[in-house]
This record gives sequence, C-alpha cells and structure tokens, in this order.
Amino acid sequence: MFGAKPKPQTRIDSLIGSGTRIEGNVIFSGGLRIDGEVRGDVRSADGQQTTLVVSEQARIEGEIRVSHLVVNGTIVGPVHAAEFLELQPRSRVSGDVHYSALEMHLGAIVDGRLVHAPSAAETKTVELKLAKST
Repeated sequence: MFGAKPKPQTRIDSLIGSGTRIEGNVIFSGGLRIDGEVRGDVRSADGQQTTLVVSEQARIEGEIRVSHLVVNGTIVGPVHAAEFLELQPRSRVSGDVHYSALEMHLGAIVDGRLVHAPSAAETKTVELKLAKST
C-alpha cells in the first residue's frame, strides 16, 4: 500500500525492568522493552526483525541497531533503525539517528544528525526485459 508506514511488532518477549542496570552489550530477538539502564550496545540478533521499546524512565549509553524502535527515554549514542523509528514526546537522543521511516512527536529532542537510509524494500530495482517479437 502506497504511503503506509511500517508498524513495529506488538509482542514484547523480554523486559529490562526499572531499577535494573546492565553493563555490557545486549543482543536480542523478538521484542525487548527497557525500563532500566543499559551501558553498552543494544542490537538485533543477526538478520532478525526486532522491536525495541525504550520507556520514559529508561537510559541507554551505547549504539542501537534494530529494525523497529520506539523511544520515550534517553539514548546517548548512535541509533540505527532499519525499518521504523518513533520518537515520542519525552525522548532525548544524543547522537546521530539513522532511519528508514520516522515519526517524531512534538517535544522529542535529537542532539545529532538525522540521516535517512532507505530500507531494503525501497532500494529494490526492477529489471525490464525486452519483449520478443513474433
């Protein structure tokens, strides 16, 4: 459908709860919600479609590489959302943001560059073949 934005997955498989601090990289598949603090990179398992939700009280210090990302907390580091990125009103990002589709709410703050990177679906080319005459 033309103009339709990709929707994040609605299933959350894992939770890093409020009051929890992780020091080290987090690699996940499926859906992950962070309410606590992560000091390290957060990324999808290789080739996996993933959804990361960063809640209002969450803080991440490190690089993020996921398919779908919904942010309402604080991120210090570069962000790479391969398919869809939603920056909600209380989101604070200090670092460059790479996205394919972006929804930014009033109040969201990005201290860095916004860089559009087309998704794989957008970069597909169509090969035309010559018709054979009879």
